[in-house]
Parts: sequence; structure tokens; C-alpha cells
Amino acid sequence: MAKVEVTKELIAKVAKNARLNLTDAELEKFVPQIKEIILDSFSLLDEVDAKEEPSFQPGSISNRMRKDEVKKSITQEEALKNASQKLRENGYFKGPKVL
Repeated sequence: MAKVEVTKELIAKVAKNARLNLTDAELEKFVPQIKEIILDSFSLLDEVDAKEEPSFQPGSISNRMRKDEVKKSITQEEALKNASQKLRENGYFKGPKVL
């Protein structure tokens, strides 16, 4: 991994992009903090053995489907019994026209 030198100028540029107004004292204070937080933390990634095939998911993905079982369902008359007459037509639910 390419090493990035954390400088006062770099932090000032990032602060400007983030629309933050930082004083010189704040910039000086952030240099060692940014080095510690970012560079030291991300340098741990250099130690990881990543020679295997890349993984885009943290776990394996598989389709989980239920068994297709035939079960008793309601009849057409039972389904339509609470629908008003204007919402029924030829034994089916009548819906609005779709263009």
C-alpha cells in the first residue's frame, strides 16, 4: 500500500473540501492524531494475507427456499363472499382499468 505523508497542508486541503475553517493551532494538533488514527490503523491491512480469491460477501450466500407443498386453500366462493357485487365480475375480483 502506498504511504501517504500526513502534513499540515494535506489536512488543510481536506478541511477546505469539507468546508471546515481550522486555525493553524488546530491543524498542528490534528497532524499526529490523523497519523495515529488513519495511517497506523490502515497499516494493519498490509499484514492481512489477501492472496485468495476476493470475497464480496462476509458470509456464503445460498437460496433458502421452502418445500413446495400442496395445502388446502379457500374456494372461489369463500374468497368473494365479503366483496360487494360491484367489485365482482364472472367469479373474479373486478379492478380498475389499467392503460
